[in-house]
Amino acid sequence: MERIKQALERARAERQGQPVAAVVNAEPSGAPAAPAPAVENVTYSQTRQIEVSATELREKRVVSAFAPGAFTDAYKMLRTQVLQRLDENDWNVLAVTSPGHGEGKSLTALNLAISMAMEIEHTVLLVDANLRHPSLHTHLGLPGEPGLSNYLLESTPLSELFVHPKSIDHLTLLPGGRALQNSSELLNSPKMSRLVDELKSRYAGRIVIFDLPPVLTAADAMAFAPYVDATLLVVEDGKTKRKEIEHALELLSATNVIGTVLNKSGAH
Repeated sequence: MERIKQALERARAERQGQPVAAVVNAEPSGAPAAPAPAVENVTYSQTRQIEVSATELREKRVVSAFAPGAFTDAYKMLRTQVLQRLDENDWNVLAVTSPGHGEGKSLTALNLAISMAMEIEHTVLLVDANLRHPSLHTHLGLPGEPGLSNYLLESTPLSELFVHPKSIDHLTLLPGGRALQNSSELLNSPKMSRLVDELKSRYAGRIVIFDLPPVLTAADAMAFAPYVDATLLVVEDGKTKRKEIEHALELLSATNVIGTVLNKSGAH
């Protein structure tokens, strides 16, 4: 615990920003909450629309889709701080990563994306760029293929890859597709760079969030970092070590690390 606190303080000083802390360690309850009214109607005429089970969302700890409570409020605070940093810099492409495996980055990215999608001024595209171990679809009970790997390898049209979970307005998912071992080369390819540019500019008011692999386990996140505007680093209370955070920050020096999410904290 103390090592995490010291590392977060150091990250705060080094980045001269305001780190973001969120507590995410509980099962949601109740029924999905109705999202705020949209500024403009969103239609999904060319996007697959798939029903998402409320029971499965609860089981997978997708808390942002549910009625207000301590944990949905934590994500609202995270959303507010992240949107402030993005808006003040005119950014709209965010990466979420972590130093190592199992620290909760994918679930954090998903809950943050849903919380942002409920914000009336934005739509959100969540991209599973963890091509070695794509997992975002499992949290929503959605098919993982086809996805991003199909676009990069086979030029499958994006319209065939996007998925809209019907119960979550203003959120679109681009699954990872089949797992790939040469993922760092693909994420650093000109084709991927062109895709990021296209996704960034296609729709006004859209936030694009990339769930990246852990920084210290592969070159993927470091290779992809120059393509995004900003990055959130997810660390696990009591698990992630100070030296791991410091090393991850060094490797992410090509992007703007706007905050650190302290996950699985025992504080309430």
